[in-house]
Amino acid sequence: MRTVGTISRGVRCPVIREGDDLVRIVTESILACRDEQGLTLADRDIVAVTEAVVARAQGNYASIDAIAADCRAKFGVSEIGLCFPILSRNRIAICLKGIAKAFKKVTLLMSYPADEVGNHLFDEELLDEKGINPWSDVLTLEQYRAAFGYEKHPFTGVDYVEYYQKLFEEQGCQVEFVFANNVTAILPYAKNVLCCDIHTRERSRRRLLKAGAEKVLTLADLMTESVGGSGFNEQFGLLGSNKATEETVKLFPRACGDFVAQLQASLIEATGRKIEVMVYGDGAFKDPVGKIWELADPVVSPAYTPGLEGQPNELKLKYLADNDFANLSGEALTEAIRQSIAKKSSDLKGNMASQGTTPRRLTDLIGSLCDLTSGSGDKGTPIILIQGYFDNYSI
Repeated sequence: MRTVGTISRGVRCPVIREGDDLVRIVTESILACRDEQGLTLADRDIVAVTEAVVARAQGNYASIDAIAADCRAKFGVSEIGLCFPILSRNRIAICLKGIAKAFKKVTLLMSYPADEVGNHLFDEELLDEKGINPWSDVLTLEQYRAAFGYEKHPFTGVDYVEYYQKLFEEQGCQVEFVFANNVTAILPYAKNVLCCDIHTRERSRRRLLKAGAEKVLTLADLMTESVGGSGFNEQFGLLGSNKATEETVKLFPRACGDFVAQLQASLIEATGRKIEVMVYGDGAFKDPVGKIWELADPVVSPAYTPGLEGQPNELKLKYLADNDFANLSGEALTEAIRQSIAKKSSDLKGNMASQGTTPRRLTDLIGSLCDLTSGSGDKGTPIILIQGYFDNYSI
């Protein structure tokens, strides 16, 4: 029996710049890794590339002036409501600078005690202490400060209310804060609304329109086409963007389907193996200590080759060991489990022996593995090579 299952490797490559031939660079980097490490590549190996370098190679950037121009054109008013921005200097602060430049006044609806992805404004235990119901109570800035004070984020040391207030005011935009978890709490203040939430954006839009809003846009509706030569993203707009400089954001990459198809073809030609390919961004996992859900991108993977479609179809080894083969041990137990896996149905949905296996899409699981392998700092491995992912105990 083989002693190794899935292996995930971070692969280094040159620093990617706008205009670089990323298909060639990734292919050459995988070949160099293979040769250096003495690897044997196989069909159904996976090569994943972080969305950041795909977007950088495309030059998919937008300035705060372009964002402001798009906001003015699409809203056509001087005052709006802005709902549920996450608490992030990297993810949304530069976008908010562009939005602030477009309007005279913004009423900013903040969720509390945390944003959509788990960044906390304050310790949620204070809700019980202060007798405040986050599902029903709507707070002004004064009421919020009286109840919760000036707490700072435990990781960043930032008071995001103060930070966002200063950000808007520096762009000459008056900002009024409201704190609530019901998106319709914005409507007494504004009928034109920009929803900044990520995964709940369409529900927020539907609820606002039903409750009497006049125009509701989401971040996915901004920067969907070039503004004065800027980058853009037809599908996700400003969603998935990151800070590039104090005046620009890097948008989520475009045409990723074309990229993964071209890269797979290049790898097949170079290796003779049908290697699966995906572009990945944030993983879909939660930090149990900081309580932050990592997925601030609109999706884990904006594009992948067809072999990565679907969900795992796995048997739970401990279930088989404790139930079906409880009377066996040693080599007999090993062989019985291996035979069960080899003969398993192609659809185990509802089968007790699969209970407890992860019911998530392959691309979300693999993307999370990639994100954890590459990290978000200085590892310098924007390419991930995964081998043995589709193997099991019978192989």
